[in-house]
Amino acid sequence: MKNNFSYKEVYFEEGKRVLEINILPEKYCNFDCVFCPIGRSKNKVDMPTEFEDYDSSISELNDMIEKTNPDLIFINSKGEALVNNKCEQIIDFIKSKGLKVRLLSNGYILSKDEYINIANKCDEVIGEIKTITEGDFKKIQRPIDGYTLEKYVENMVEFNKQYRGKFIFEITIIKKYNDDLESIEKLKEIIKRINPDEIDIVRIDDERMKKTMWVDNERFEEIKRELLSR
Repeated sequence: MKNNFSYKEVYFEEGKRVLEINILPEKYCNFDCVFCPIGRSKNKVDMPTEFEDYDSSISELNDMIEKTNPDLIFINSKGEALVNNKCEQIIDFIKSKGLKVRLLSNGYILSKDEYINIANKCDEVIGEIKTITEGDFKKIQRPIDGYTLEKYVENMVEFNKQYRGKFIFEITIIKKYNDDLESIEKLKEIIKRINPDEIDIVRIDDERMKKTMWVDNERFEEIKRELLSR
């Protein structure tokens, strides 16, 4: 039987055993970021999409839970996990095991009721941002036509206003795109608007892009201190 899910080795985070799971058979995303380590988006979508072999994939997930005995399942997929039309059932299954769920979403579609309802079932939701101008958003994140950066931010703002779990805001610092003083001030304004429970500052870690997009350690630590001192 074919399984559409894939897993990473269980790891510890703050004393908890975390099992990371991808629930997409290949990349399905509403963005097509130039720096994505998975590669180009052949399937550029933001609507629920049906995949085969759900039953066998859930059976394997059950086996993985019994084998690894995690405390938390982190749904971190090849693209936007929410477009899997069985995402809600997957979350319900995990919760039925008495486990906590963390969901990574890029955050854009968190304005749609069907996705809000699914994300609200999770104990933790991660939203993210990588660019802070409309031009750069379209140039290097290559979203679905009609998307705007302002709407992107607003979707996360509105979602977090009603969300009762832990909202984690992940900011990727990219050389020459958002590592200057003006960009940092804009990011601070966005943080204030979203009002996340936790902020995670990261860098591009794709080896192909490090030469042009990697922020050096000293500058990266300066930015982290500035963004976290709220």
